[in-house]
Amino acid sequence: MAKSKATEWLTEEKLIVLRGWARNGLTDEQIAHNMGINRTTLYEYKNKYPNIGNALKENKEVADIAVENALYNKALGGDTTAMIFWLKNRKPQDWRDRRDVGLVMDEEKTLTVKLADLSKEEE
Repeated sequence: MAKSKATEWLTEEKLIVLRGWARNGLTDEQIAHNMGINRTTLYEYKNKYPNIGNALKENKEVADIAVENALYNKALGGDTTAMIFWLKNRKPQDWRDRRDVGLVMDEEKTLTVKLADLSKEEE
């Protein structure tokens, strides 16, 4: 019987490689490619072998937290782009570019009324 390709990724040395790829921000598709398997097979490995699943999950979380902290620090440091990105994602109800006026049957009529109301205020 042929040895499963998954077993080679269960060694501590290979798990370290997987952790590194996850920590470096590689996607599951990229990791699968590097392993010489397809993405579906990687999902099967992650479900069947907790060591593989945990190595990837925990280290992706480490990378995400590091990026979140860097973004936070840039925003606090006055980086306008970082501030905008942070606010749009953390408080979308207050900071998104487009506001929903409401669900209406005839949206064009509503926009016409709103524009008419605005022009009256300016007079």
